[in-house]
Amino acid sequence: MKNVLEYLEHTAARVPEKTAVTDPEGSMTYAELESCARKVGTFLAGKVRPGSPVGLFLDKSKEAYAAMLGIVYAGCFSVYLSADQGKLRLSKMAKIAGLSLVLTDRPREAAEVLSADGEGSGIAYEKLEDAFSCKADDGILSGIRERQLDTDPLYCNFTSGSTGTPKGVLVCHRSVIDFMDYFPDLFGITEEDVIGNQAPFDFDVSVKDIYSSLKTGAELVLIPRKYFTVITKLLDYLDDKKVTNLTWAVSALCLVVQFKGFTYKVPSAIRRVMFSGEVMPDRFLKAWMEQYPDAEFVNLYGPSEITCNCTYYRVPKDKEPGGKALPVGKAFPNERVFLLDEENHEITEPEKTGEICVTGTCLALGYLNAPEATEKAFCACPLTSGYPERMYRTGDLGYWREDGQLCFAGRSDFQIKLFGHRIELEEVEIALNAAPGVSRGFCVFNREKNRLEGYYCGETDTRTLKGELLKLLPQYMVPSRLHQVPEIPVTPNGKIDRKKVLGQ
Repeated sequence: MKNVLEYLEHTAARVPEKTAVTDPEGSMTYAELESCARKVGTFLAGKVRPGSPVGLFLDKSKEAYAAMLGIVYAGCFSVYLSADQGKLRLSKMAKIAGLSLVLTDRPREAAEVLSADGEGSGIAYEKLEDAFSCKADDGILSGIRERQLDTDPLYCNFTSGSTGTPKGVLVCHRSVIDFMDYFPDLFGITEEDVIGNQAPFDFDVSVKDIYSSLKTGAELVLIPRKYFTVITKLLDYLDDKKVTNLTWAVSALCLVVQFKGFTYKVPSAIRRVMFSGEVMPDRFLKAWMEQYPDAEFVNLYGPSEITCNCTYYRVPKDKEPGGKALPVGKAFPNERVFLLDEENHEITEPEKTGEICVTGTCLALGYLNAPEATEKAFCACPLTSGYPERMYRTGDLGYWREDGQLCFAGRSDFQIKLFGHRIELEEVEIALNAAPGVSRGFCVFNREKNRLEGYYCGETDTRTLKGELLKLLPQYMVPSRLHQVPEIPVTPNGKIDRKKVLGQ
């Protein structure tokens, strides 16, 4: 197998009339999804060369899903441009990707947004309805497929860059195929599942949803972002669609508990909950596990640069609340995860912290049109001698438990030094989220004012909270400023937006 479209084609041949994808406006069968994707592929084949990036300026929908697969039929790779990202960021992304064509249902708006920095005039904006009206040409599509390799790029998802410039993580077919060789089977995802897709298409969490469904024949249910602001509507949707599988960002799961969603309704079909992106606060995990005592809960870890995830941890059903954060677990098959110290020596002894590094087919091709950033992050593995081997430096810290499970210990750049003390912000956040009267909290280091600040939602006042934190942390680790906020700010990908509170 060398192309992810083989998942779609095999499933469409096996169960053509089964529902492939559903959104609030309707659904498509696998036969319909393949047909639409082939039309888009033929339409694009006459306009862009194989191997080119093609932008998608579309809201998440079944049509956007078909268009994304159509880009693959054209031998190209997709760059999803979500309007939630903001005009300047989107125009930067278009420039970095070198886009010459964008598929959209709003060409005028797309042109305005992608030209926000004064550039973008060389982009052609094609209407999605024109692509769907094109007649599929099997000869053209077969010719493209014959020339393709499994190392050809499949998608480019943009992440934040330390300099303020977004970085485009470029992932090839082989990396996704290799991950999908194991992921659905490990967690028992089958044709009978209904996968509730929370993540936007420009976030790699969605990759697990998309290709697990295509491979197994499961139904993919697309959940609009706005449903997470009306929890009753979200829970009704999950229940009505009989969703069985949630692979969500931690913040999305937390929202359900924060807004007391389970007092309204407990969707009946959920049997698997997987989460990633941030440390899962213990009280929120406990609330979900109490509602679904028979469900499987899995903590997933890994940055976009290693194709979704590199480790997983099955949460024991008898897990007691309190204590340290969950382990991130053990490596997925065919991925090597290890720790390096500051001298690039491997750390194997328990409880000693080092940087989490990864090797294997899972590694992305690199950052699109950013050779210096690629060389820095995707470098030669110091543990290999005699032949070259690439590794990815995650920038995350971790340590091994006595039982061999890997534990996340914060970002290497999330560790601060304050008044001579070294502080891990994650440790402060665990205490903040464990304090009585706090429903959700996080902390940031205000470098301009050289102080630690905490933000939280909850009923307790800042003075009482500070007293509670002094019971859990040494005084130097207690934030000098605590801010009670009505809601936790999140990025379009569902992660806590720490930069927003600092005005960055």
